[in-house]
Amino acid sequence: MRKILLAGSTGYLGNYIAKELQHRSWFFRAIARNPERLRDNGIEASEVLHAEVTDPDSIRGCCRDIDVVISTIGITRQKDGLTYMDVDYQANVNLLNEALKSGVKKFIYLSVLNGEKLRHLKGCDAKEMFVDQLKSSGMEYSIIRPNGFFSDMTELYTMAKKGRVYLFGNGSFKSNPIHGADLAAFCVDAIDASTKEVDIGGPETFTHNEIASIAFEVLNKKPKITYIPDLIRGTALTLVRLCTSSKVYGPVEFFMTVMAMDMCAPEHGTHTLRNYFSTL
Repeated sequence: MRKILLAGSTGYLGNYIAKELQHRSWFFRAIARNPERLRDNGIEASEVLHAEVTDPDSIRGCCRDIDVVISTIGITRQKDGLTYMDVDYQANVNLLNEALKSGVKKFIYLSVLNGEKLRHLKGCDAKEMFVDQLKSSGMEYSIIRPNGFFSDMTELYTMAKKGRVYLFGNGSFKSNPIHGADLAAFCVDAIDASTKEVDIGGPETFTHNEIASIAFEVLNKKPKITYIPDLIRGTALTLVRLCTSSKVYGPVEFFMTVMAMDMCAPEHGTHTLRNYFSTL
């Protein structure tokens, strides 16, 4: 059985991948900045390496006797003064260098759907810079580009709970977000798959109007939706970029950009958005 190194094991997706590896009884070494979070999440890795992927010295030798690396390393909400280039790019480069030195056979990397078209966004550009590096490394690789997670839709549910949802345009943009458990199973399956690059979304495609309606239905509330014209969205983006640091505007510009375009990928999985909202 192949031995797996999982980087980003305490993040949203990493947590699901760790549980999937554990469920399948795979050997996996988890890199964790806070190992106690693994225990808190009920994860018992075969081995735990207490390290910072942004610090190349702390992960020296991390890939010894490892066959496949899975990396979900990336900033979701910036903290600790680190930038997208520090984490999404350089931390993954540090990991790739270790993988190359140790003769790892395959590197599985989680990027983002349409990332190559969104390189004007700092977070996406950092991810795609690493994708370029991985492709040119000579190592076998699999780049998985997921749509938004169900957890990203929590913001719409929260707005509905407060009584009104705000959408860009006329609410007709489409998306098929995916549950972390469905994506985790796909990532583990990729260990033995030959696909180099693949887009993936959840099993149902909705307009943003439909997602908002599902949230209101689950809450048993009358739908109230306010539509934000693209001119206002563009102006707000400009102001955010001018008046705040990248720590603030990075996540905001990504959210405001992808919520104003279709984000659809091949459908996969079994978890439904309605059931997810029902658990909130």
